Amino acid sequence: MKGEDPPAPVFGVSGSPGRTPEYEPEPPRRRRLFTGLLAFIVILLALAYVVPAVLMSGSVLRGTHVAGVDIGGLTVTQAADKLRAELGAKLSKPVVADIGGKKDTIQPDEAGLELDVVGTIGQAPSGFPGPVEVWQGLTGRTELEPKVSIDSSQLTRTVEGLAEGADKRSHEGRVFFSELEPKVRQPQDGVLLDRPDAVKRISDAFLRGGGDVSLTLRPAKPVTTEESVQAALTKARQAVSGPITLSLGAKQAQITPAMIAANLTFNADADGVLVPKFDAKAVLASVESGLVDAAQQPRDATYEIVDGKPVLVAARTGRGVNDKLLARHAEKMFDQGGDRVIPVSLGAVAPEVETEKIRGLGIKESVGSFNTTFECCTPGAKNIQRMAQELDGHIVQPGETFSLNDVIGERTVEDGYVEAGQVIGGRTVNIVGGGVSQFATTMYNAAFFSGFEDVEHQALDSFTQRFPAGRDAALVYPDTDLKWRNDSESGVLIKAATTATTVTVTLWSTKRFDEVEAVASERRDFKPFRRETSSAADCVPSTGEQGFTIDVTRVFHDDGKVVKREEKQTTKYRPQTQMTCTATG
Repeated sequence: MKGEDPPAPVFGVSGSPGRTPEYEPEPPRRRRLFTGLLAFIVILLALAYVVPAVLMSGSVLRGTHVAGVDIGGLTVTQAADKLRAELGAKLSKPVVADIGGKKDTIQPDEAGLELDVVGTIGQAPSGFPGPVEVWQGLTGRTELEPKVSIDSSQLTRTVEGLAEGADKRSHEGRVFFSELEPKVRQPQDGVLLDRPDAVKRISDAFLRGGGDVSLTLRPAKPVTTEESVQAALTKARQAVSGPITLSLGAKQAQITPAMIAANLTFNADADGVLVPKFDAKAVLASVESGLVDAAQQPRDATYEIVDGKPVLVAARTGRGVNDKLLARHAEKMFDQGGDRVIPVSLGAVAPEVETEKIRGLGIKESVGSFNTTFECCTPGAKNIQRMAQELDGHIVQPGETFSLNDVIGERTVEDGYVEAGQVIGGRTVNIVGGGVSQFATTMYNAAFFSGFEDVEHQALDSFTQRFPAGRDAALVYPDTDLKWRNDSESGVLIKAATTATTVTVTLWSTKRFDEVEAVASERRDFKPFRRETSSAADCVPSTGEQGFTIDVTRVFHDDGKVVKREEKQTTKYRPQTQMTCTATG
């Protein structure tokens, strides 16, 4: 068009017009640079992980602490040694228990406190660490709680020992006699250690690292009142104001005031009322001969050992006064007053143990016997002798489980027991019937070597030199018992004999084994005992004895070969503190 410029020519690569231009692409230098840089960074990161990971592998993750103890970077063995050396001491601090203002120190071994080193280290990452663990090991800190364990059964026994010294049991009102003079024991409030709460508080204190803890005493209230005691005192004075006459036709027998006083008490019933309790059976043993000939009286079946063999003594039905009926008549008269002449009549009295009950039981030979020694003429010796006297002649039927606490019952002053020292929960305390664990140990060994089934026994807390290691038995009424089962087809006659310094328990039955053997391991895990001094008035001295662990296996032999081997019984003795008492007077 007129006035417009012509189009510019298009040149090709050669410069000639009319062709489209073509460009040679440049190398992707930026892309290659980026890829190389990325690979370099990846390699650096890999090296940053792999190098420390390799260095950290096979050890506890760096930065790992247990209650302030650094175990990071150590092998498991090194970490375990360091924890035992540094943390073990820290966890070994005692607990001081305040019981109503009286302080008692409980050592870690008395609570069965142990540092679980393997379990503690097992919480820490180890082996070949992952990236997160490497980062944490390089930049952070891992805190682990120490794993500790407390032997609850051992701590419970320790608390029982504390309780024996802290408990002041409530006393019900009672009226009894000293010769012909009635005496009064007024009802008295008491306090008892809250045992489950004490176990928990002491356990928590140990887990916190020791220190002081206050234990709770709960009040214990009697149900009797001073008014009921005073009313019983008046009745007691009237009871011994004269004799009681038993009349049987033309025959008479007198129960003197002295005999009444020796066999009459006023004790609290469930409602707190003091009611008379009269032992008519004991009284009749003295006066019944005036009413009936001794040859007519009943006799229990029993066995006597004659020339080393048990001989059956047959039972005999006899005639006599019904002691239960006499007791009811006398107690009614003591409580309500009335005529002091009580008519009685004779009746057939069956023996308590019939001949057929013990005949044909296969009681023909000694199957096991054991003997232990003690010091002469101590209160504990008297209790051992009394228990032997009560148990002598007892028969255990086939399949029956014998319980020493069930057969003997609670040890009381009225039954002839006295106060003596007994170790309970690692502490020596004075209790009525103390020392009878020696009788339990003697019987346990007699049953052990007779081959009877061990149902229940608890080893002593601390080892005593006069007993065989791993074969002792504690006895405290009512919770700590000795039980064994007559798992034979024959009966078992228990004969218990004492001298001034020995007690022997022999079991008579039919032998099932040629020999029963006790195989004991070597003693191990020795623990030293502590030495303490006390100026307390109730301090009981004791010799120190180290703690240790031992295994005992019972092996049965017959026809020259082993016929049975029981699982081993492991006994862990705690150290017994050497106590020196400095109180004067």
